[in-house]
Amino acid sequence: MTFRFLLWNIILWLTACSFGPLQPIVVDSLPLNIITPEQVEEIFPRAAPILMTGNNSPYWVNGVKYTVMSSPQGYSEMGIASWYGQKFHNHKTSNGEIFDVYSISAAHRSLPIPSYVRVTNLENRRSIVVRVNDRGPFHADRIIDLSYAAAVKLGFVEKGTSRVQVQHLEVAGVEDRRHPQFGGNGIYFLQLGAFQSEYAANVLKAKLRGLTTESVIISKVELDNAMLYRVRVGPAKDERALLALQKELALSGFGTAKILIE
Repeated sequence: MTFRFLLWNIILWLTACSFGPLQPIVVDSLPLNIITPEQVEEIFPRAAPILMTGNNSPYWVNGVKYTVMSSPQGYSEMGIASWYGQKFHNHKTSNGEIFDVYSISAAHRSLPIPSYVRVTNLENRRSIVVRVNDRGPFHADRIIDLSYAAAVKLGFVEKGTSRVQVQHLEVAGVEDRRHPQFGGNGIYFLQLGAFQSEYAANVLKAKLRGLTTESVIISKVELDNAMLYRVRVGPAKDERALLALQKELALSGFGTAKILIE
């Protein structure tokens, strides 16, 4: 947030007072209560399903087409971050949550919602964990739009923008439920195995990719203080496709895959 930007907001306020009642905010601004980095409550990643809400793909904004990542695994990017504040306070985010300028959150054009990322300010090396729950910024020169609180913690509120690194954080137990349901009973997968070894899960995943055009995913879950890597195919487009795939895999020597409905 530059001095010129603050001055412009003051001019807008004085103009409104001169000609009648104060008008609604039409440009973004600092929130009513200014906070310090020590007042910002940090957040920690926790498993939450990735639903259809907020994850429509592709989607269009101002005539530009955007696509949501099918998998954010390994995502890391450096670029310019901005922040948004009072104009959006108490408004709904892309997944229906209420935006709070005093909580740590972010908008991203292509990461699944919700996602957790580590954002590092490359100009002062401050780093925080941020939860993505909104879409944006729709500026070609920016890669992420942070809440006011996140910008306070990272130390670039007055400047307005900063060069950052954004790295996706994997969270155990996250289920991807973006695909449409069918039959009114849930989302259908085939599970081919569950391993304590991530290597073994990846070996099976590689074999399956050569046999089907359906998505093959590894879903991590913590069970009895141990991590399991579940190898799944799907979700299937419909029940007929699921059963055909189950039969095809059985004929290829994979036995009868377990059908999961979620």
